[in-house]
Formats: sequence, structure tokens, C-alpha cells
Amino acid sequence: MWQATDTVWNGGADVAGGMGMRSGLGAQHLMRVFDEIDYGMLIIDAQGHILHANHLARHELANGRVIMSYGNSLLGSSAEFTSQIQLAMESSFRGQRKLLMLVSGEKELSLAFTPLSHPLEADAPSVLVLLSRQNTCDNLAVRMFARSLNLSPSEESVLMGLCRGLQITEIATQHGVAESTVRSQIKTLREKAGAPSIRRLLHRVNSLPPVVPALRIITPMPHNATEFSHP
Repeated sequence: MWQATDTVWNGGADVAGGMGMRSGLGAQHLMRVFDEIDYGMLIIDAQGHILHANHLARHELANGRVIMSYGNSLLGSSAEFTSQIQLAMESSFRGQRKLLMLVSGEKELSLAFTPLSHPLEADAPSVLVLLSRQNTCDNLAVRMFARSLNLSPSEESVLMGLCRGLQITEIATQHGVAESTVRSQIKTLREKAGAPSIRRLLHRVNSLPPVVPALRIITPMPHNATEFSHP
């Protein structure tokens, strides 16, 4: 079942999946691809050890806001969160997909557990854990979207405010302008984007590709999961 995937990870030059495509991707290439996706991603083995974590997952683990790594194992920032995570992983290793929502006050994180192997298959079992995106505005594609529409700096700021869920009155107060000014800027935003409503505009923003901000390239982190430190 995983023959094509194995060929890619091993960096072989065989034809993958019989589609006539050369497989030139090795493990390092795939790690870099994972790092460019605006969602935290971890791969966990049957012992609960972290085999790989992309850039955003490493940051989430390091700050210990909701989840953390200790002894190279995925834990929650509280005993309750750790228990929920362990139960979700156990279900995933039995072939079930699980969605876990960890909430404590203003701290919130969703985790999707997806089995990467079937319990009856011979390959070593592993689970993919996808973390929810923390802030749509941090997605580089939003900035690219603004540039493609030729938004002015003030219009881009208004767009970012809408993405953060701010009301018109809050955006006006934040920018020190009248509400009528913000409403006019939103009207211009919608016209440039061809969106008949704010809801449609935000839907378009939320549908943008999940691109990690360019700042990540300036401050790279090691891929070695064993280098995580306990906060």
C-alpha cells in the first residue's frame, strides 16, 4: 500500500505509482515541504515518540501553550490534556480518526489524529497529528492576496482587522479614524476583490493556500525532534 510513498521518502529514482513521474523527492525535501505549510504537523510512532515535527509544530511544542514535548513524547500542558491526547492516539493506532479540541480559558488548540497505517498491515504503525492554524492573518498568502489586489497600506490593515474578527468600531478605534472611513475602505476592499459581502470576502481569505510567513526562512529550526526542550 505504501510502496510509492516509500520510494519518495527513500529518494529513489523509480517511477512512483505508475504515473510516469520520476520520484526525485527525498526525506529532506519532504521536511522542507512540511515546513512551508501553515499548519503544525507531527508524526508519532507506536511508542508515542515524535518521529518528525514541522516548523510550526516545533514552535507550538516549545512554547508549551497547550501541548509540549517531554522525553520526545507528545504531552498536554496539563494532566487532563495529556490524558485526552493519549486516548486519541490509542484510537488512531486502532485505525480510527479523531478530532480533539483542547480549550482552557483563552488557550485553544484543535488536533486531528489520522492513522498512517492500517492495524492489519505489516508496516510500522504511525499517526499524523495536524494542529489547527492559530491566526489566519499570519498566513503569508493573505499578504500576497492584498498585494495582488493592489490594496493600500490602510486597506490592508483593515483587511487584517476583519480577519482577526474585529468589529468596524474596533478597527476605527485601533486606527484612530471615523467608522465611516473604515466602512468606505471595506467597500473598496470588496470591490477590488469582487466580493458582494464581507462574509464572501473573508471566505475567500480563509480559502487561500496555507503558506507559512517568510519570516520562518530567516529563523530556521533543526528538524531533529529529539532536540525539543521541555519548557
